[in-house]
Amino acid sequence: MLDWNPALYRRYEDERTRPAQELLARVPLTEAARVVDLGCGPGNSTELLVQRFPKAHVIGTDNSEAMLVSARERLPQAGFELSDIATWAPQEAPDLIYANASLQWVPDHDTLIPRLFDALAPGGVLAVQMPDNRQEPTHRLMRAVAAEAPWAEPVGDADKLRTQLFGLGGYYDLLAPRAAHVDVWHTIYQHPMANAAAIVEWVRGTGLKPFVDRLPPDLQASYLAEYERRVDAAYPARADGKRLLAFPRMFIVAQKKA
Repeated sequence: MLDWNPALYRRYEDERTRPAQELLARVPLTEAARVVDLGCGPGNSTELLVQRFPKAHVIGTDNSEAMLVSARERLPQAGFELSDIATWAPQEAPDLIYANASLQWVPDHDTLIPRLFDALAPGGVLAVQMPDNRQEPTHRLMRAVAAEAPWAEPVGDADKLRTQLFGLGGYYDLLAPRAAHVDVWHTIYQHPMANAAAIVEWVRGTGLKPFVDRLPPDLQASYLAEYERRVDAAYPARADGKRLLAFPRMFIVAQKKA
């Protein structure tokens, strides 16, 4: 997959940061010495961590050089490093491992989630937020268009482009036997969007990226045009002319035994 586009991602930064704030609000720590932001992106979530734990050594990790450049410009006082969450391991056990909208890109959650939790210091917290929108029209239509000619051949099996996620119960079962406390919840955000093109722009920064990246330029244009046409039909105009984008997200906060 091609590198991420920080500018495109940040066009809806307020909306993307709201769940990061709500995740952090449920972290049951009054102080922390070491904090890690896994998949920090352009640093919007890392900034929240720096503000919440001003005495902590805060490190943001990402596998995108472009995102890290943006994060370093934003937060020169924090540390940032290039790494892959699938193989990442801390040099010292953190008090908080925080992953906002990043683990949905990483496979093998049955081993990933316990491994991250076990890496915590005693009493430490694993805090995770992931989009849960695979069955929303935005994502069903990505797959539906990608399954048709002429886009199907270069895209390949659309179902394999994203990690298979568990339900909240599955994540609870992974963590509850080893944790002092596990808090899980689900929120459906409702984002008013100007039009269908704005919805497409939103998902181009994240979920649509693996589909578009596999297409040559001429097929990218036709794919996006057909996708936007179907999004326009799936999200009708509301009373004020805007489209209401439902965006479900799941949250997991687990604290290690002291």
